[in-house]
Parts: sequence; structure tokens; C-alpha cells
Amino acid sequence: MAWLLVVAVLAGLAADRCAATDHIVGANHGWNPNINYSLWSGNQTFYVGDLISFRYQKGTHNVFEVNQTGYDNCTMDGVAGNWTSGKDFIPLPEARRYYFICGNGFCLQGMKVAITVHPLPHNASADGKRRGSTGEDEDSAAAVHALSAAWMVALAVAVAAVAF
Repeated sequence: MAWLLVVAVLAGLAADRCAATDHIVGANHGWNPNINYSLWSGNQTFYVGDLISFRYQKGTHNVFEVNQTGYDNCTMDGVAGNWTSGKDFIPLPEARRYYFICGNGFCLQGMKVAITVHPLPHNASADGKRRGSTGEDEDSAAAVHALSAAWMVALAVAVAAVAF
């Protein structure tokens, strides 16, 4: 059974890490009262396909996606989503403004964040090419990444064969 773990870990390492970015709200501060989430979000660039993640104490806090009125007034106006796991990964599927609040009364203590999700840059694509690079450098990086991923998968298979 240990070989299954090895294969899973190595296959995970071989996965394409160039596609989406997971933005953890508040970074090491998490989703808690009295944190300047406007400052945090102002230092992030969100693109379609990225994730926004909220980490908090389950049962004490939660996350609601609301409209701008709900955000501005800390109310449930325009609720579009509700998460309560304490480790929420929320996809950002379209370019627009998103508003999130804590619905357990902590919004008034600063637990709210607004983000703007941008369309993918014209030189990014769904095939996993890295954002912000151009031309031959992008193609070379993609080729190196594909080759290293292939080697990682081959290594995982070899380790699994030996362990079995």
C-alpha cells in the first residue's frame, strides 16, 4: 500500500502547476477579525480560473458571497454562495468583481474582502502555458515542464513496480 502513496505523491508533483493560482485570504493571518483585507487584496492579481481560499475556525466564522450592497452594509443582500468548512476553496470562473463577508457578525469587524477578477492575458491559454511569458521562452518552458513531468511519471511507475 505504501507504493500507492509514493505514486500519488510523485504524480501530484508532475501535475501542471502553471495554471491556476490559489489566493489564500489574509495569507498567514487567515480569515479573522481586525485584518485589513483591502490591503491584502490590493497586492493580489486575480485571473479567471484562479481560486480564492478562506482559512478560519470552523463554527466561529464562515464565508458568504454577496453583492456590493451586502458588502458595503455587512448584510446578506445578493447572497450567491455560502461556505462553512473552515478551509474553503472557491473558484473564480468569470471576470468580474466578487464580494465576500463573514456572515456571523464579524463583517463589521473587518471580515470582508472585495476582489476584481481579470480575464486571462492574451498570451495565456488553457493549455497550461505560464502567464506573463512570451514567445519562444514560453514554448521552451512548456517543453521543459512537459519533459520533467514525463520523467516524474516514469519514476513513479518504476518505484511502484519495485515496491510491488
